[in-house]
Amino acid sequence: RENSSENILSSANRLLLHEGKLMLAESTRLLDVYLFLFDDFLLITKIKRNKKKYGGSDTSLIPVCPSLTPELQSFIREGGFCTVLDQPIPLDRLILKNVEPV
Repeated sequence: RENSSENILSSANRLLLHEGKLMLAESTRLLDVYLFLFDDFLLITKIKRNKKKYGGSDTSLIPVCPSLTPELQSFIREGGFCTVLDQPIPLDRLILKNVEPV
C-alpha cells in the first residue's frame, strides 16, 4: 500500500545498520535483490535495470543521496532502481540460520 510505505521509512529514530546486494533463490530461479537492514526491520528490494541510461550520456550529473553505498550510487547512476519486493520483516519475527554454500 502506498500510504503505509511512506510512513515505514520516515521514522527519525530508525538506523540503517547494513545494506547490500544478494542473490535470492526463488524455487527455480535466482533473483538479484538489495537488502536494507534497519534496527527494527529488514527490507528486501528487487533490483531493476533500465535498458537506457537516465539523463542521457552524462550520468555524473544525476543527484544521488550521499549516504548510500558507492555500489548503490553507481547502480542508480547506470539507470537502475530498487522496488520493494515484499512487506518489511520485523527483526523480532526474523530467524537467522547459517547454511552451507551449495
